[in-house]
Amino acid sequence: MFIGHYSAALAIKSVDNKLSLGGLFIAVQLVDIIFFPLAYLGIEKFNIVPNFTESTHFELEFMPYTHGLVGSVGWALIVYFLYRLFASKTQNINKLAGLMGLAVVSHWFLDLLMHTPDLPLLGDDSLKLGFGLWNNATLTFMIEAVLILAALWLYLRSTKSNSRTGRFAMLSFVMLLILINIVNVFGPPPGSKIEVIFSAMVAYFVFAGVAFWLDKKRI
Repeated sequence: MFIGHYSAALAIKSVDNKLSLGGLFIAVQLVDIIFFPLAYLGIEKFNIVPNFTESTHFELEFMPYTHGLVGSVGWALIVYFLYRLFASKTQNINKLAGLMGLAVVSHWFLDLLMHTPDLPLLGDDSLKLGFGLWNNATLTFMIEAVLILAALWLYLRSTKSNSRTGRFAMLSFVMLLILINIVNVFGPPPGSKIEVIFSAMVAYFVFAGVAFWLDKKRI
């Protein structure tokens, strides 16, 4: 799953408007943001296998530290405590920190829908899960599109525009993400692991930056 993770960010933002949408965009992709540097260092591993499934060219070989359920919960707890430590103190600090942690762990459960059985519960030798919807490219694309559009509706319903840009820009951004996902799901395999790592890391931070900026256009 790629843009479908951002549906969790938009939905959680609709629960409490004090959260930064940009921060939530980082949180929902945090385990991937950590995974790719670890893969570059050879600590976790993936392989480029053209048409490994209908909608992905990646064999995710070893990733218990980021994509294991216990590992994901661990990163969520770290985010929870860091948010409590460094965020501006409010009456709802526990709730806000909890929502940020929820954003992190949502990644595992959304991946569970799409991945082949490669998501470990604990270590790499533990039970691995995955419902395998990646084996159907059209269904993969449609599920991600429906998720992010439904979450966008929640976000727009819970906020209001404070500028002309705020009226339509977030909708335009989400439609752009859906178009980008066409290439992600139906496109050719990448040329190298470095290309994958670099493009993914750039995308995560650019998308988070855009979300942070557009969120300022709504209250």
